[in-house]
Amino acid sequence: MEKVAFKMQLHQGQVQEYQRRHDEIWPELVALLKNTGVADYSIFLDPSTNALFAVLKIETPALLYELSKHPVIQKWWKYMSDIMETNPDYSPLSTPLKEVFYLP
Repeated sequence: MEKVAFKMQLHQGQVQEYQRRHDEIWPELVALLKNTGVADYSIFLDPSTNALFAVLKIETPALLYELSKHPVIQKWWKYMSDIMETNPDYSPLSTPLKEVFYLP
């Protein structure tokens, strides 16, 4: 399994709404992520900047690109686009992060 980490940006005042939407995450989205090999997926918030930090594990990271084409993912992105920074296709504006330390 490889770790993939990235950061995203939440709009001001949207923390509770972001949390609510993830508390009610769609079962079909969870199934799609798991069936694609995504595991151990966490998202953290820096409340002083509203920056979101995500980390997940996946057997084949290239599958994340294929996942981005799936209708369920695209529907989720559109659903989330009003509370976070996004690209024109509604995908989250995200920055890949490089691992600089790991303690197994």
